[in-house]
Amino acid sequence: MATPPQASPGAPNTDKKSPMTPAPPTISPGAPRFTPPNLQQDQIASPSIKNPIMRSPENGVKTGSPVPHLSTPPGPPVFTSPVRPAAVPFRTSPATPQPVAFSSGSSLPTSSPPHFPNGSAELQQQLPGATEESMPAGESPCVLFSAHKLLKQKKLANVPSLGFGVLVSPGRETSTGPQVIHRDPHRCHNCGAYSNLYSNILIGSGQWQCVICRNLNGSEGEYIASSKEELRNFPELSSPLVDFIQTGNKRPSFVPVTDSRTSAPVVLVIDECLDEAHLQHLQSSLHAFVDSVPPTTRIGIILYGSTVSVYDFTEESLASADVIPGGTSPTQETLKGLIYGTGIYLSPMHASKEVAHLIFSSLRPYKLNVPEVSRDRCLGTAVEVAMAIIQGPSVDMSRGVVKRPGGNSRIIVCAGGPNTYGPGSVPHSYTHPNYPHREKTAIKWMERLGREAHQHNIVVDILCAGTCPVRVPVLQPLANASGGVLVLHDDFGEAFGVNLQRASARAASSHGLLEIRCSDDILVTQVVGPGEEANIDTHETFKNDMAVSIQMLSVEETQCFSISMQNKHDIKSDYVFFQFAIQYSNVYQADIARVITIRLPTVDSVSAYLQSVQDEVAAVIIAKRTLLQAKSYSDAIDMQTTIDERVKDIASKFGSQVPKSKLYRFPKEISLLPELLFHLRRGPLLGSIVGHEDERSVLRNLFLNASFDLSLRMIAPRCLMHREGGTFEELPAYDLAMQSDTAVVLDHGTDVFIWLGAELAADEGRSAAALAACRTLAEELTELRFPAPRILAFKEGSSQARYFVSRLIPANKDPPYEQEARFPQLRTLTIEQRTKLKSSFIHFDDPSFCEWIRGLKAVPPEPI
Repeated sequence: MATPPQASPGAPNTDKKSPMTPAPPTISPGAPRFTPPNLQQDQIASPSIKNPIMRSPENGVKTGSPVPHLSTPPGPPVFTSPVRPAAVPFRTSPATPQPVAFSSGSSLPTSSPPHFPNGSAELQQQLPGATEESMPAGESPCVLFSAHKLLKQKKLANVPSLGFGVLVSPGRETSTGPQVIHRDPHRCHNCGAYSNLYSNILIGSGQWQCVICRNLNGSEGEYIASSKEELRNFPELSSPLVDFIQTGNKRPSFVPVTDSRTSAPVVLVIDECLDEAHLQHLQSSLHAFVDSVPPTTRIGIILYGSTVSVYDFTEESLASADVIPGGTSPTQETLKGLIYGTGIYLSPMHASKEVAHLIFSSLRPYKLNVPEVSRDRCLGTAVEVAMAIIQGPSVDMSRGVVKRPGGNSRIIVCAGGPNTYGPGSVPHSYTHPNYPHREKTAIKWMERLGREAHQHNIVVDILCAGTCPVRVPVLQPLANASGGVLVLHDDFGEAFGVNLQRASARAASSHGLLEIRCSDDILVTQVVGPGEEANIDTHETFKNDMAVSIQMLSVEETQCFSISMQNKHDIKSDYVFFQFAIQYSNVYQADIARVITIRLPTVDSVSAYLQSVQDEVAAVIIAKRTLLQAKSYSDAIDMQTTIDERVKDIASKFGSQVPKSKLYRFPKEISLLPELLFHLRRGPLLGSIVGHEDERSVLRNLFLNASFDLSLRMIAPRCLMHREGGTFEELPAYDLAMQSDTAVVLDHGTDVFIWLGAELAADEGRSAAALAACRTLAEELTELRFPAPRILAFKEGSSQARYFVSRLIPANKDPPYEQEARFPQLRTLTIEQRTKLKSSFIHFDDPSFCEWIRGLKAVPPEPI
């Protein structure tokens, strides 16, 4: 039975505009999607580091997202490579890439030139070749390879259980900043690649040879030089990472400036169907949000229930709103009445701060006697109205000038329940006879709305809180398709408030395009991340451009793309080249082209290849490929078996057989990898730690788009034990860390736990000091992380301690010699302390890491 419409509690008593008959929106469906989006930058030290660290950021972590799968089912959407000829990418937005260290190489190499298979002997003699000391694979702030060398043999290189790939973070900020070039780049006329530090230059004529297709190109005389040393003055010929600021004919003498008229607005879309307890928390978070917003940021406020209330900033001492019916999409006449009327719905914070506080103070709790899940919420209509306000010619209070905003505008939805009224809604109850069909229809509608938002450079973030199920499958497509994120919170309190502030402060550039070009020996087989295959018809095309082109939904430093690759054939050359070009429009309306060029050596030796494997990067790429197929809890269980098969296959393909045994010794060069995958299979992403499928779904979506640092933390928690004097020692995330006289911080990406041992907790003074130190560390570790994690503190033996215990590898049943080998800190304990520790464990059937490996017919690798 339909719930009677409730008057908007926060709206004024008099509607300034009479409701008009709404008509359904005409939104054409978008192009096929590729993978979902999400977020975070945390530059975290490797879990293998066991040195004590201090609490300060300098000593801790600085924080800031088809290859066959063994026995798994077929993979999800994949870019078939090569794709159709690509063109000059769209302008993209600025993002923050992942770290990769540079070796010596920001000067033009002067050693002997590389061998060219086309036999250009004269060219080799005339061109300065790239340095023989090739830059290590993951050596760019934005690019991390799973190995720093490639195997030449196709059969071994393409073993799917290990695989080869790269994590690209288009928006990651670099520590020193890229070389900036205020002119158009030189691009290969044949394939579209950019000139770079590995290009061979004919200094007499200024011609340069493309490292991707070997075509010889002109430089309009720019690269003519008397010596190759002169060429070092060109940043693109001396640095692997450069940013071109595109001026072109449309932007002569462009000077980026920041202005409140061009800054992208933030519109809050707030659920008004909240009970009093939730509303009080929400009001506190909203007031804190208003105080944190920069004065030039333009803000809009919309409430939704059975109607949509759009708040007008014209009145300075009164909370006044225009009210629109929520049962159907607003008609064009209704929207015109808003947009061309006298109301001001977007206003810079410096002019509307007091009004915003007044509006939030005026909100009232839901009054009708209706269960939370059954209350009418027209979330879809409210987002449509918010989009119209952002797009329309909204008058700026201070000067009345309208300009195109820089970067992406942002809608932040504060939701306490499901969308049950109007377009994109689902029935109140799962038992509704037509629920499956209604849900399917709602999902499609929400995805279309998200695509429309993306087309207008609007990102929709959905922050949910409370105990009422929000129907994640319906809301997630709206966030994903627009380039935003959906986050679940326990309540509207501290973590929600922090995420509200961080969501609005995220710099999101627009018009993002990522192009991937590789040497002809390499094939891109799969891309996972917040984007979709680019529509190449809109780009300038090159004759033989085989680039994989990805349209990014937004460009933010909290995101990353996982790109899997294979050898097309046995590689004969000594090096292969990779070039990643990211084009975007930043928040200052400047068009940027960021170009990263990496050269990797090829080897015949399997041992040399394995030594170059980056365990953590490889684990993140494997995890993203695996999670892409875990669309339900039953899929996740299947993926646990896939992880088992993967580890077994790596041991048999790259390990050595134990004499007179059927066991294989796991390769020592990648000894950290199986432990990371063990954390993955039993953690919240694939295991049963998280209770509700909605929570697992949200975590998986976050993970698939998260930066390397957050992804790694979501796979394997980081364990830090408090020491006297305020220092912390990093230890393996084993249950042996639960020593009764200590405090432990466990950072698991989206959750941070503080565990106080019973013996320590009994001493009030020591426990208070330890808890304060642990809280400070937790806040430092997650200072810039988005989404902000929950930080929970509890004592040994409490019911909440199970969250902590379940994320640690159970090693208490292992023999003492294995415990000491993998957890050396045990050697510092006295016999009495070790006895007490052993007696504190409760027996569970969960296997330890060593037991799991042996169950896969493999010998555990020696610890590092």
